[in-house]
Amino acid sequence: MIELTIPYFSMESDVRFLRIKNRVTSEGSFNYLESPVRYWAFYAHVFTSCILLFAGFTQFSKKILKKIPKIHRVSGWIYIVVLILISGPSGFIMGIYANGGDYSVIAFLTLSCLWIFSTSMALYTVLKKRYIAHRNWMVISYALTLSALTLRAWSYFLTNQWIDLGFEAIRPMDKYRIVAWLGWVPNFLFALSWIWLNRNKKI
Repeated sequence: MIELTIPYFSMESDVRFLRIKNRVTSEGSFNYLESPVRYWAFYAHVFTSCILLFAGFTQFSKKILKKIPKIHRVSGWIYIVVLILISGPSGFIMGIYANGGDYSVIAFLTLSCLWIFSTSMALYTVLKKRYIAHRNWMVISYALTLSALTLRAWSYFLTNQWIDLGFEAIRPMDKYRIVAWLGWVPNFLFALSWIWLNRNKKI
C-alpha cells in the first residue's frame, strides 16, 4: 500500500488510478480532480489508508494490549478519529463518483456507510466499557478497512489468474463492478462468522 501511495505525492493527474478517472469524451476531457471536493476527498483517502491499516493492525495484538496498553489506546484513537473524520467521509465522496455506474456506486457507498457506522459503534461501546461488543465492532471495522487490500487482490486475480484458468477475459469496466463488491462483502461475511464463532469467548 505504501508503494502504491508514494506516486500520488507528485500530485500529477495521470498517475495510476487517476488515469482511469481522467478521460477524454466526445464532449471534451474530464479532469477528476478539477473539483475541490473530489480533489480533497481523493488525496485525503489515499494518504490516510496506510495509517488505518497499521493503526488497526495493532488493535488485535494481545501482547500490545497486555504489556503496552498505551499503544493500544493511542493507535485506537488514531484509527477511529482518522476513519470517522477523514477516511470514511472521503471514501463516501469518492464512491459517489465511482466508475462502473450504479452497481459500483451502490457498492462503495454501502461500504463507506458500514465502515463509518461500525467504527462509530466501536467507539461508543468502548466508552461504555462494553469490551466484547467493542472487539466485535472493531473486527467488522477492520475487515472493511482491509478491503483496500482484498479489492486489489481480487482485481489481480480476475486480470491474470482468471485467464490462466481458461476463462474468458472480463471487460475492464465489468471487472471493476465485480471487485467493487468482492473487495468488501466476503470480508464483511467473514467478520460476522468470526464474531458468531467467538460469541462466548471472553477478553
